Amino acid sequence: MAGRGTPATALLDKQKVAHKLHAYDHDPRHESYGLEAAEALGVSPERVFKTLVADVDGRLAVGVVPVTGQLDLKALAAALGGKKARMADVAAAERATGYVAGGISPLGQKKRLPLVLDGSARAFGTIFCSAGRRGLEVEIAPDDLVRLTGAVVAPVSVSG
Repeated sequence: MAGRGTPATALLDKQKVAHKLHAYDHDPRHESYGLEAAEALGVSPERVFKTLVADVDGRLAVGVVPVTGQLDLKALAAALGGKKARMADVAAAERATGYVAGGISPLGQKKRLPLVLDGSARAFGTIFCSAGRRGLEVEIAPDDLVRLTGAVVAPVSVSG
């Protein structure tokens, strides 16, 4: 996979964490990056997680939730000991993570942000999340994702 490296894949390789990369041709007309990934890879959408950046009490934080759901901002704030959360400005999210929207990975972010992984991830042996570029997903064990990111695991997703 020459030329496909990202900070996320570099971190996984450096830490010698078992993972699989899955590339697909991203269609910019698709309405949902996550659902597109699930369809392209032939995986259940409940196993594909999106990485969303929010502002919790004036500090950026990350919620990782199934693409079939929405980030529960109140639950995200509570999981991080905060009071109030709102979605972060896209430009601020891209600056802090070093990734472009639609390709933000929970791994290898430029600035390590507090992260909450939805508890539903633990129902699967592996989950899929962005590997740092649109059209590139990483398949990883939820516990490895938690270990590498220092994530809190909590119910932060509501049905979409």
